[in-house]
Amino acid sequence: MELSQELKQRREELGVTQEYLAELAGVGLRTIKAFESGKANPRLETLTKLSEVLGMELVWSIKKINP
Repeated sequence: MELSQELKQRREELGVTQEYLAELAGVGLRTIKAFESGKANPRLETLTKLSEVLGMELVWSIKKINP
């Protein structure tokens, strides 16, 4: 599942509207809508705010690319 879908699913599980999530995270409603619709990718700062509000943890993994 893509990150945008994960965040949207979590938001819906919590019963939080896009508008309220934007308010809680201190980001624009357009940002939330664009991200959830797959039209944009959030900056790391925005992603951190969203995950904190939704009670999620960001986990980074680095993959080695074989030539």
